[in-house]
Amino acid sequence: MTDLPELLPSLLRGLATTLEIMAGATAVAVPVAVLMGLGRLSRRAYLSWPAACYVEIFRGTSALVQLFWVYYVLPLFGVRVSALVAGILVLGLNAGAYGAEVVRGAVAAVPRGQAEAALALNMTPRATLWRIILPQALAAMLPPAGNLLIELLKNTALVSLITITDLTFSAQLLRSETFRTVEIFTLVLLMYFAVAQTLNAGMRWLERRTARYRVRT
Repeated sequence: MTDLPELLPSLLRGLATTLEIMAGATAVAVPVAVLMGLGRLSRRAYLSWPAACYVEIFRGTSALVQLFWVYYVLPLFGVRVSALVAGILVLGLNAGAYGAEVVRGAVAAVPRGQAEAALALNMTPRATLWRIILPQALAAMLPPAGNLLIELLKNTALVSLITITDLTFSAQLLRSETFRTVEIFTLVLLMYFAVAQTLNAGMRWLERRTARYRVRT
């Protein structure tokens, strides 16, 4: 590790790009997961069917193939997006599909009596959802959501295959220049681990903060 000062700057720039992609993908995934998860629970077919199709398509196909399709195939139809936008969009939609199932399961786990009690108090369906159902469901969503965030972090390495200089691609370039394979990929391993543990700690903190809303059956 004597070459650490020489290796770190390039890897840290790659890490910054990785975190940028992850932040953007998370910003896409969270609202998509909530909307699609609630859509799947809707009794209206025009909401539940599109949501189900979206979830099954993105869960049933490879994230790598999705990435290639958006970046390489869409331009053939006149739709061009930058590599960064393609990476953020595909990873966000992919994570959102899995997140939708987390939202659906957590909302469905809230006892039906909660909604019936809110109805008896003359609360509107929207108020019941936002004030009664979702706060309790949120506590149940956080543990699996934390796992999805870490999976999203690891999936960011896929963007190196569409020319984005993320942490993984930076490591590959650096290795080809210096041949310091052990040092470089050990540092990359530690960086991914450090970010994952930071995410894990943040989600644990949120779990403690929302523990009072946890569903009681």
